[in-house]
Amino acid sequence: MPPTSRAEQLARVAFDLNMDFQPKDDWGVLNLLKDFRLFQQGGRKRIEHIMRQRGDMLEMDVRIFDYRYTISSGKSSKTFKQTVFFMQSKKLGLPQFLMRPEHFFHKVGEWLNLTRDIDFEAFPAFSDQYWLQSEDEDYLRASLSPPFLHFFSIEKDWRLEGVNYFLIFYRKEKLLPPAQIKEFYRKGMKVCEMLYQNEL
Repeated sequence: MPPTSRAEQLARVAFDLNMDFQPKDDWGVLNLLKDFRLFQQGGRKRIEHIMRQRGDMLEMDVRIFDYRYTISSGKSSKTFKQTVFFMQSKKLGLPQFLMRPEHFFHKVGEWLNLTRDIDFEAFPAFSDQYWLQSEDEDYLRASLSPPFLHFFSIEKDWRLEGVNYFLIFYRKEKLLPPAQIKEFYRKGMKVCEMLYQNEL
């Protein structure tokens, strides 16, 4: 019989990608992610359906998983779900940064000098559609190669957070169907490779 539940379908995808699979967070992944803004929001946080692939000597440790958290306000609450790509690798060496889709309020905040967006004049499409922040602007500019900026000039609505040897890549509130996970894995690996190429 074909797999029916999400867990069963993702376990099959993990097998096809030569990845290990755990239905629950038995590896303690959530504890590694506390410095990322995504994992500082809300409560009732849960990671499940974890696919993992490890290389030698910490060169690569990639995980793809479902993450949910709940934000409560008064008598109401809302649960957010998304599929997350998480890379841990000694080949990254990133400054702390946050990249997310740019919207009107970002532009207003910058106009009022309340916030600042890091733009790349040679890549106006990237700068128009992504809001980029880092306390180490020079290091970040040196870390983002032209292929990376070109890739995200075309690819829209993604969110990235990086710090040191860690990177997460996802779309907010987007729980991907199992049929899209292989392409998500390929995109995540491509993003990491573009950052590897510019390792300082």
